[in-house]
Amino acid sequence: MQYLYVRVVKAKELPGKDLTGSCDPYVEVKLGNYKGTTRHFEKKSNPEWNQVFAFSKDRIQASFLEATVKDKDVVKDDLIGRVVFDLSEVPKRVPPDSPLAPQWYRLEDRKGEKVKGELMLAVWFGTQADEAFPEAWHSDAATVSGTDALANIRSKVYLSPKLWYLRVNVIEAQDLIPTDKGRYPEVYVKAIVGNQVQRTRVSQSRTINPMWNEDLMFVAAEPFEEPLILSVEDRVAPNKDEVLGRCAIPLQYLDKRFDHRPVNSKWFNLEKHIMVDGEKKEIKFASKIHMRICLEGGYHVLDESTHYSSDLRPTAKQLWKPNIGVLELGILNATGLMPMKAKDGRGTTDAYCVAKYGQKWIRTRTIIDSFTPRWNEQYTWEVFDPCTVVTVGVFDNCHLHGGEKNGGGKDSRVGKVRIRLSTLETDRVYTHSYPLLVLHPNGVKKMGEIHLAVRFTCSSLLNMMHMYSLPLLPKMHYIHPLTVGQLDNLRHQATQIVSMRLTRAEPPLRKEVVEYMLDVGSHMWSMRRSKANFFRIMGVLSGLIAVGKWFEQICNWKNPITTVLIHLLFIILVLYPELILPTIFLYLFLIGVWYYRWRPRHPPHMDTRLSHADSAHPDELDEEFDTFPTSRPSDIVRMRYDRLRSIAGRIQTVVGDLATQGERLQSLLSWRDPRATALFVLFCLIAAVILYVTPFQVVALLVGIYVLRHPRFRYRLPSVPLNFFRRLPARTDCML
Repeated sequence: MQYLYVRVVKAKELPGKDLTGSCDPYVEVKLGNYKGTTRHFEKKSNPEWNQVFAFSKDRIQASFLEATVKDKDVVKDDLIGRVVFDLSEVPKRVPPDSPLAPQWYRLEDRKGEKVKGELMLAVWFGTQADEAFPEAWHSDAATVSGTDALANIRSKVYLSPKLWYLRVNVIEAQDLIPTDKGRYPEVYVKAIVGNQVQRTRVSQSRTINPMWNEDLMFVAAEPFEEPLILSVEDRVAPNKDEVLGRCAIPLQYLDKRFDHRPVNSKWFNLEKHIMVDGEKKEIKFASKIHMRICLEGGYHVLDESTHYSSDLRPTAKQLWKPNIGVLELGILNATGLMPMKAKDGRGTTDAYCVAKYGQKWIRTRTIIDSFTPRWNEQYTWEVFDPCTVVTVGVFDNCHLHGGEKNGGGKDSRVGKVRIRLSTLETDRVYTHSYPLLVLHPNGVKKMGEIHLAVRFTCSSLLNMMHMYSLPLLPKMHYIHPLTVGQLDNLRHQATQIVSMRLTRAEPPLRKEVVEYMLDVGSHMWSMRRSKANFFRIMGVLSGLIAVGKWFEQICNWKNPITTVLIHLLFIILVLYPELILPTIFLYLFLIGVWYYRWRPRHPPHMDTRLSHADSAHPDELDEEFDTFPTSRPSDIVRMRYDRLRSIAGRIQTVVGDLATQGERLQSLLSWRDPRATALFVLFCLIAAVILYVTPFQVVALLVGIYVLRHPRFRYRLPSVPLNFFRRLPARTDCML
């Protein structure tokens, strides 16, 4: 039996509605014709209810849930504010998930405008097996007793906010009124969304009707709390800008675009204020700005590195495809943990785990004062793409025993593990211990081991195999691609928004935890990582180098018998060219079958040798852990040092990408991704047979015509072989 659960926790900063300036608040939860109310408090602006309401899903006839905060009165209860939820966006809690963490929501009036006051709610779909069901409806909910520290040890499930790309296409402005009308204005547009600030270039047409036609990209998160603020400014001096007009646009009313078709452009009025006798007065004038603004639903907002992303779906739920399976993760226990802090004169560790896959984050309970904690907690995720990665991190809880008061404000890292789902065999349970490795300024250190149980269950093998032929990212990334600079900036903004929102949950998932799980700062310059990427390339090229040396030996007659055999083989292939491709594919098929005996039995873990963490020089590690900008004393050294690190960081990324492509070639036959290797090996066999019965001249003609085809017959999305190749696993999962 399915139920919609609404947990009403508390409210704060409620405005007074009585003549005395106080309020008697209560909450009314309404769903269609059904409604329930909490108890009311007298003269309290920060009430706390902790009540749960359950609505049977079979009887739900509405599409929106409304939670209204009212002031109880003798004649008629006054409306303080409300929060509205779209039932299609309500998450589903699947046992054994922990309870959903409640969040603060700003109250709105009936027109949808923000008003004073906030309400903390949690809304989810569950069953009668939910622990909140027996005490739901009008009875009091199970209240959490104890202090905030007690809440910090509970297991919780968190959801990342729904992220959108906001595209602001600034086209032109009209009838601007600069203060100094005797000069040509140098006008640009500044746009602000929360903490994000973007500027257009100065318009080339230095008139009162400037033109730009420039795109500005932002990241926005639901619920949309911050408006888009645009200001048209005139650069009157090198360090002095004059505001010619501004406007504020609420994000919730913007158009949402799901494909490449452009939205309609609109004209917006610009407002300007001046000071008259110490008061701000608005000047009404006819200045306007022409823009095309939309929320992009066809992109996937990247908040993780694409090399080990856990979710690749577009923002718009209408574009989601059905799930292909279920990921089950059992966090069993950890062993050999190191003491992370001192308590009562001895070392201690209060460990908890955080796992992230897709939009769902889970946090286990904290095991107090144990170097061998046992969690035995199980969680499930829906899987929409097998070429994704689940990340599990272990942390030491530093917010117990008065840790915040004593200045221990950050949870310490114990280590993390990444597991790529495509490396798991379907329906097989993997129970394996993974080392927890952390890089410190004095070197890499093993902090213990974590024991996990992982199973990837596939609902349809055919659908999953079909995923290998689809583009890795939504098609908008290929039809209207974003630049590398835009993606870097937008990813940084997305991680900041996710971190801020999860920090506001209760209990909070803290910023240092979120940033460690999302690998914030992994793009910065590191001599150690650059060396590791260089040697990854050398490892990929070593096979080609060996073949080159072998061919050189053949040419130099180092082994006459082998050279004679190669000559005979060459003559045969020249006389019978139709044997060339079948022989190659059959050879690759036999290699793949031969390597099946040595396929990986366990998912790979962090590799210190691959990462060059065990052989890094202390000075290199000191450089890696240096702040940015650097903390070097000399100003000149700081400037040159920062410039070098910035340039080298880009080189490091390019080198890493080259290594990734080579390792994907190796993974074709390594059985690291068993499904991909099976597909490739089967393709090799079929290709060998087909090419054997088809004349080589026909194949060459078809290939030549296909390669030289007219652009009209070319598809803008990547080809199936390229999609398959991009889905192959690389060793980026094992990189520290």
